[in-house]
Amino acid sequence: MLIGVMSDSHDYLPGIKRAVEVFTSEKTDFVIHCGDFISPFTAKFFKGLNCPLSGVYGNNDGDKYALREKFSFLKAEIHGQPHVFTVEGRKLMVLHGFRSPETTRDIAYGLAKTEKYDVVLYGHTHSFDAGKVNKTLVLNPGETCGYLTNEETIALLDLETLSFKKINL
Repeated sequence: MLIGVMSDSHDYLPGIKRAVEVFTSEKTDFVIHCGDFISPFTAKFFKGLNCPLSGVYGNNDGDKYALREKFSFLKAEIHGQPHVFTVEGRKLMVLHGFRSPETTRDIAYGLAKTEKYDVVLYGHTHSFDAGKVNKTLVLNPGETCGYLTNEETIALLDLETLSFKKINL
């Protein structure tokens, strides 16, 4: 199963459109957004996805009710963080983040150390990061918006092999 992973889109429509194009052309089976969608109006730019979308709210997502409502036509699910679920027998933990980038990264790697999850996905730091703690993959797709790093990135995750590919938009 191929999963598209994105985070911190921050209303940046060109990045959202390119991410959707990549996920569609790569035939992803599922897309996970690690938070900070921001405005509910962005939902219509995810319309081209040919797979389910799941995500978590970020610290800048203000109107959670409207976000959930606008994304409902996609059968998308947006959850509070952290969100734990199982896909294809793999247990995933998805969070946006808390406080500083360093704190968020420490939390993600701390969760991986528990060995309760196959994959820990996180956002908030706006920087791409990938690592392994024992058998747990930790992955931050970076920022779809490119506002802080000038690098618009997403990731493709092969759930069977727990391998990933960084995609520069």
